[in-house]
Amino acid sequence: MTMRPLPPWPGEPGPLDREGTIRTPAVVAPAEVPPDDRLLADAVTASDAPDVVFALSRHGRRTFRSGGTAPPPPLPREDLRYEIGSATKTFTGLLLARLIHAGALSGGEPATTLLDGGRPAGATPVTLAHLITHTSGLPALPAGFFLRGLPAWHTNPYARFPATRVVDAYLRHRQRRRPGTRWRYSNYGVAVLGHALAAATGTPWEDLVTEGVLRPLGLDGTTLRADDSGLDAVGHGRDGETPVPPFDAGGFQAAGAVRATPQDLLAFLEAHLDPGEAPPELAPALRAVRRPVLRRGLTHRHVHTVAWFRHPTDGGPLYFHSGATLGQQAFLGFRPDTGTALAAVCTRRFRAHDPFVATAYALLAGE
Repeated sequence: MTMRPLPPWPGEPGPLDREGTIRTPAVVAPAEVPPDDRLLADAVTASDAPDVVFALSRHGRRTFRSGGTAPPPPLPREDLRYEIGSATKTFTGLLLARLIHAGALSGGEPATTLLDGGRPAGATPVTLAHLITHTSGLPALPAGFFLRGLPAWHTNPYARFPATRVVDAYLRHRQRRRPGTRWRYSNYGVAVLGHALAAATGTPWEDLVTEGVLRPLGLDGTTLRADDSGLDAVGHGRDGETPVPPFDAGGFQAAGAVRATPQDLLAFLEAHLDPGEAPPELAPALRAVRRPVLRRGLTHRHVHTVAWFRHPTDGGPLYFHSGATLGQQAFLGFRPDTGTALAAVCTRRFRAHDPFVATAYALLAGE
């Protein structure tokens, strides 16, 4: 799989690393577009899950629609916290961009040096930028993960691989490809990034993301682990009936630990839509995570930023990221050209031909 390098991302010395244009949306006759509440209601039904929430912001006007195949929970579905799985990486990418803009890091630091100061970086080190852009050469999961996680495979395999094991596996890993030459999606790589950021700053990743992202944006309904408050949505297996325990990210926090209310997820996305209205300490990072840093695939059609997948539309770029745990799914996306943000969550484990992500994507894309 080949990649075409783009202009260097600040701090990235390798062949990684385009500013997307924002165009005025075309005027559409009201009769041609169904009301948002009807679109969301159809999406909730199509998702076929015990609990579903679709939250849409269009030019600052929010619309929520919830439902599901299960009886309503004690609290309104839109008030619960949902596991967003890999969509957590958008928070980690924004955190890294903020640290770079603040001058705390460059993005070109070798992860090995940060995690083990006595070890030389080598001629072709894996950098923080490689880790966040999935070009580090690391596999999806570390060696030994499957064997150790097997006893809890259907409940919480990640919990059996704590931070010390993630870091140790990384420091033992033998590099087979030159970093920056191949894209390969890796939960492992972003998990390592989280530990490298903690080592570089002397601050746990949980505190870094709380102080650097959650608190400035006022995301009080977002946390990194379940508790006994009754605010956490209950996930379900593929059958849509069997409850599963709350997800424990173990040492993979930076790759999948965030759980949040639909209100918070929408606020997070609205900040990306209009960085000028965001807290000034985050505005430069919010702009940075919209800039493409690499292209890959046949004809280089797949474009990525440090936090988002980026697809073209007739009016401008669409940014999105999905995520899944053993019992829940999430979709986050926004379109600057239409001033639209969409956060969607559901409590059913992904299964073959699952309609949830496709439904959410089609709604945001206007298909």
